[in-house]
Amino acid sequence: MTLAADRWPAYPEPAPGPSGPGGPGGPATRTGPRSGTRTVWRLELAKLRGQGRVRAIAAACLVGPFVIVAGLNVQSATPGDTAFGQWVHTSGFAIPMVILGFGGQWLLPVGTAVVAGDIFSAEDHFGTWKTILTRSRSRRELFAGKFLAALTFATAAMMLLIITDLLAGLLAGTQPVAGLGGQLVPAGHATELVLVSWLSVIPPVLGFTALAIFASVASRNSVIGIGVPVVLTLAFQVATLIALPAWGQQVLLSTPFTAWHGFWEQPAYVGPFLYGLLTSAVWFTLCSAAAWLVFRRRTIGGAS
Repeated sequence: MTLAADRWPAYPEPAPGPSGPGGPGGPATRTGPRSGTRTVWRLELAKLRGQGRVRAIAAACLVGPFVIVAGLNVQSATPGDTAFGQWVHTSGFAIPMVILGFGGQWLLPVGTAVVAGDIFSAEDHFGTWKTILTRSRSRRELFAGKFLAALTFATAAMMLLIITDLLAGLLAGTQPVAGLGGQLVPAGHATELVLVSWLSVIPPVLGFTALAIFASVASRNSVIGIGVPVVLTLAFQVATLIALPAWGQQVLLSTPFTAWHGFWEQPAYVGPFLYGLLTSAVWFTLCSAAAWLVFRRRTIGGAS
């Protein structure tokens, strides 16, 4: 699951001081934690840009919505079993919401896990942890930089998908769309609701990112790092079919992906979104803390 590009570019040595013990010929001067974290973050982003799977995900986010619009235009059937599915031939604003309804269940958690579940275990695969740590980068700086790179990728992919989804919908038509409460939503308000709905799923996406990172750090294996979020996504979907109590549904990380339904009701309500925000924050915090504790105490060795 990893590419050779995962090892490059190499982390640079800190620049020597101007004179004295840290001057020319003396030992290197350590950079501050923020500078070290920023260096790791920038280099990890450079490595991600060189990976074929990252480019494939970006290409899918860029052209996928337009391909869906083209496919809907050549067939008369509608995805009637999803919210807004019956309106895809009536209003272009229904299309990004149909994509969100399906993507929130499967595509978004899996897409972020492809990168986050490999960003740490790739170093175990190539046996490069010792080399990186000898370049005056502390574990804290490495963890923070890699973690931020995974979050940056997830957020950037989401923003790209939000823009292309909305543009594809506008290309399909700007007619008013019926809300989930039966009310007719004009084009201007529908545009706002599409944007808000898509933005509301960023917190659970980041929660799945932290979950994939924890699986990657704990297992030191890319297959497990990517597979654990995928398996849990399936388990969450099965759990939603069970008659769980309300609190049981709320603690599932998949539940916040449907919180946007309340925005389209009449009158609108934000309770599910607030609960989902709390759920996402708890998952994110627990997984991030667990990943750091495991990484801080682990033995750094060669390739596993």
